[in-house]
Amino acid sequence: MSDLESIGLFGDARRAERGAWMLDRIVSTGSVVIRRIGEDRAGEMAAHRFLSASDVTAAEIIETVAARTGELCRGRRIVAAQDTTEINFSGRDRARRGLGPGGDGRTPGFFIHDMVAVDADDEAVIGLLDAAIWTRPPGGAAGPRRSRPIEEKESHRWLDATRRAAERACEASQLIVVGDRESDIYPLFARRPAGTELVVRAAQNRALEDGGLLFAQASQWPALGSYEVKVAPRGPGDKGRIATVTLRAGPIGIKRPRNGADRADPPSLDLHLVEALEEAPPTGAKALHWRLITSLPATDLPDAAEIVRLYRLRWRIEQTHRALKSDGLGLPDVQLHDADRLLKLSAIGLVAAVRVIQLVDARDGSSRPAIDVADDDTLDAAEAIGPTLERKTARQQNPHPPRSLAWLAWIVARLGGWNCYYKPPGPKTMRAGWDRFAAMAAGFLLAKHQLSSTRGPT
Repeated sequence: MSDLESIGLFGDARRAERGAWMLDRIVSTGSVVIRRIGEDRAGEMAAHRFLSASDVTAAEIIETVAARTGELCRGRRIVAAQDTTEINFSGRDRARRGLGPGGDGRTPGFFIHDMVAVDADDEAVIGLLDAAIWTRPPGGAAGPRRSRPIEEKESHRWLDATRRAAERACEASQLIVVGDRESDIYPLFARRPAGTELVVRAAQNRALEDGGLLFAQASQWPALGSYEVKVAPRGPGDKGRIATVTLRAGPIGIKRPRNGADRADPPSLDLHLVEALEEAPPTGAKALHWRLITSLPATDLPDAAEIVRLYRLRWRIEQTHRALKSDGLGLPDVQLHDADRLLKLSAIGLVAAVRVIQLVDARDGSSRPAIDVADDDTLDAAEAIGPTLERKTARQQNPHPPRSLAWLAWIVARLGGWNCYYKPPGPKTMRAGWDRFAAMAAGFLLAKHQLSSTRGPT
């Protein structure tokens, strides 16, 4: 088993192999339901034993995969998109053990705060860069929320993820952490790691040093020009749309909040604001209106347009959550009752969701190297398998550069039943193809190893 396939060592080579098998099965079946992962009774029991092992932890799974993603960020300009999602079991809570209250304070569930690394230039997903998975204690935290230091609040997750991203992607040429309105907290700006930039959608109508308020600030600036923004699909059947927005931008000085602020944080911060306003939305569509606070310079049209483009890449984390939940792997439908096993399965599911997104992306010709999702030995197997899938016509030959992600995706799609004609292969085809590819690659590598052992050292 290669390091790239590994999701952890777990103190035992057999458990490490079982973890890699679990990941491949989730990707290929498109499900985290244990019966589908296991395929038969023996496989089902093997999956349960793996998740029940005390040496198997969600923390090791995340750390293993995130460290590998950090290495892949080397030399790249990276957008690290982060967000929180809730997994609740409303109507499916019978016999659940160890779960805390969900967002409504009653329904059993847990929370995932994760971050994916995206190449800022070609917008390809590189991998999972961080994740925290937790349950809330019954009854919630004691004391008024505003009086508690941020270290005692769940909102500290935004700072923790940003810090870990800076550590893991320390060799990126640039790291830009992007978050939605929930991440609009003063300490995130005040304590951002050196060399890390931020783009955050404003939620608070903050007081400014000049005596004004944030939300009114941009209206005082002249329009820089217009820009077309790709609005991400909101779910199955939604193809998204293009919004034409008017951009305004300029410097701002935000003041430290009067209530609940840590006096150790600076009394003010010099940042920039970019406003993107859709002035003529289509009939029935809600106008796009983003106010983006950033540590990056933004004073002219190219700067402002780039900030908006970088923020738009946040949809990659939303896409990951959809792939993990009901629109994809179906995590909320899992019948596991024990919280500890659920959290471990969620960690593997996150890795699998990112893998599926990478493969579907690659079908359209990504120039990213295939090493993003497979190691050199596995790619050797792909080089042997690939030619057997090609036919005589030009459309039935792999058109992509060898060992590129698009080249590997073409092989996987062919194994999933795609005939090179009609519409591009979808997630179901890619998952089925990955199942066959993983089995064929394992057989290839086993035969290669046996042949090497028979021949002996040369």
